[in-house]
Amino acid sequence: MKRYLLFLLAIFFISDLSSQDDDWKSYGKDKGGGHFSNAVEITPENVKNLKKAWVHRSGDFHEGANWKKGINSALQTTFQATPILVDETLFYCTPYNRVFALDSETGEEKWVFDPEIEIEGKGILHCRGVSSWKDNLKTENETCYHRIITTTMDAEIFSIDAKTGKLCKDFGEEGRIDLRIGLGKHDSAHYFSPSPPAIIKDKIIVGGAVADNINIDVPGGVVRAYDVRSGILLWFWDPVAPGQLPIIEDEEIQLYQKGTTNVWSIISVDPELDLIYLPTGNTSPDNFGGYRNGSDYYSSSIVALNSNNGKVVWSYQTVHHDVWDYDVPSQPTFYDFNKEGKKIKALAQTTKTGLVFLLNRETGEPIFPIVEKPVPQGTVEGDYLSKTQPFPTLPKPIASSDFIPWGFTFWDRGYCEKIVKEFRSEGLYTPPSLQGSITYPGANGGSNWGGPSIDHSRKIMIANSMNIASTLTMIPREDCDKAIDELARDKVQSKASVVEPNLGTPYCTLRAYGLLSPLGVPCTKPPWGKLTAIDLITGEHLWDVPLGTSKDLAPFPFHWIKGSPNQGGPTSTASGLTFIAATSDYYLRAFNTETGEEIVKFRLPTSGVATPMTYKNKNGKQYVVIAAGGHWAFGSDPGDYLIAFALPD
Repeated sequence: MKRYLLFLLAIFFISDLSSQDDDWKSYGKDKGGGHFSNAVEITPENVKNLKKAWVHRSGDFHEGANWKKGINSALQTTFQATPILVDETLFYCTPYNRVFALDSETGEEKWVFDPEIEIEGKGILHCRGVSSWKDNLKTENETCYHRIITTTMDAEIFSIDAKTGKLCKDFGEEGRIDLRIGLGKHDSAHYFSPSPPAIIKDKIIVGGAVADNINIDVPGGVVRAYDVRSGILLWFWDPVAPGQLPIIEDEEIQLYQKGTTNVWSIISVDPELDLIYLPTGNTSPDNFGGYRNGSDYYSSSIVALNSNNGKVVWSYQTVHHDVWDYDVPSQPTFYDFNKEGKKIKALAQTTKTGLVFLLNRETGEPIFPIVEKPVPQGTVEGDYLSKTQPFPTLPKPIASSDFIPWGFTFWDRGYCEKIVKEFRSEGLYTPPSLQGSITYPGANGGSNWGGPSIDHSRKIMIANSMNIASTLTMIPREDCDKAIDELARDKVQSKASVVEPNLGTPYCTLRAYGLLSPLGVPCTKPPWGKLTAIDLITGEHLWDVPLGTSKDLAPFPFHWIKGSPNQGGPTSTASGLTFIAATSDYYLRAFNTETGEEIVKFRLPTSGVATPMTYKNKNGKQYVVIAAGGHWAFGSDPGDYLIAFALPD
């Protein structure tokens, strides 16, 4: 009874991080990425009754209705968008960066905006979301009172009138800003912006993704602030080490240093503190850092900037001299709690290593102690390693680093055991090597860009993770022109691997993003994917359960394995539910937030490699929405399904 009463009080006096309105105005619901809704119509008792309310299809996917003939067949699309909801209208973007406005009750189109991006020459087309802003200097009836701000694979920002879908011509150059300006000479496919920009007060904050492992001569990871009305550049942050001046080779075309760490994922903002929180990636190329010369000072870190001037307030590095591609991949996620009568403003950061960092978001100080521990040494000539890496004492990791070879059969298990013996495998932070090294968790995580959800009423964080190993072999430059069959150990590894050029360094890399058996399934002992709940007050794990199954991934009859590779994230509600798709199998699932029980799953037309959202319409009806677009890495069918579920009337 006491626990029940406390829960009721929490619902009424819930943290200000989860706004009381029913709109979903930002990618993560709130500006701190909590993915938490106060909606309670759908409960653990009635969630089994959900039905499809509507489906919207854009046609924007690999070989879909709008596929452009003659495009290189290697080009892939992934539909990763989480819609936002403002004033009964849903807004979302497609892999072609088209923006749709939909009626939230029926899914009918109100308008569509097409930035007409250049598709040729791109690799993987995706867009994770758009942003919303209302102008307090205008009335509701004025043009561009409400703006939708979106970025593109062509590295542009667009400002769109939310009512009409037309460009706001007072922004930038006729409604657009070219983010490539100032980056110096580069291939157009080597810099793009896949994540929604952050908005704090009257500023747009935007980073960008830099192509991995192509060349050391790549654009820098500058973060820029623009006036949301005019598009005027207000400030920029060039991520060079303190006291180090940017190296500018050609001032006519280059304003920012090349080759610095970048911010490709989702940015958080705290208007009360006037702080911007950046999850930074690894410095390119990922696996050789001998030429970085301090350009990775802020890599694989959480960096807090002053929103007024872009100055660093604090930073915390999760991986020192990252040569594993262990980006900080997800949005820094806010939560508040009381400690000894004092309110602590905190953030949770999930990482590819599976380590979870809980920090005071005012100061960057750890909530629980973080210790530096020795890690394996000995890497390729010309590079170096940090002797230690930071390890949180709490929470425990949400992904395993203890690699145990496994297989469906005695035959493929024997293969996995044999191949593992041929690689360096010394646990987390096994260095890149000429011999070949196992990276576990792999370069895709652990946790990736989906990030966690936080039930603010229960102070519970829910996070998904993967237990999939990668392999990495450093290849001397003189051998980099050899065929992949010559470089790989056998046909199995050849089929699973790619050669990454790393031009300008002494090595290219032979990398497999999944260490697979001859049957094409992971050599890692299941579960390959998990869902974990963490008590944010104590730092302890509350529960840990497999997420997904091998259905739609493994060949028949091996559909019974629990735990699936996954990308995307969860969303939680005040009723005690956590919704997540993310898996390689074609399901949206609902879990009990307090117990981890999988209550029900709903079949999707393909895998939902995205993060769901939920909202109530003006009549109080609650919807759950998921993008089901498949993922080429899972072997799932490409698609363009935006699906809304609701209880029957």
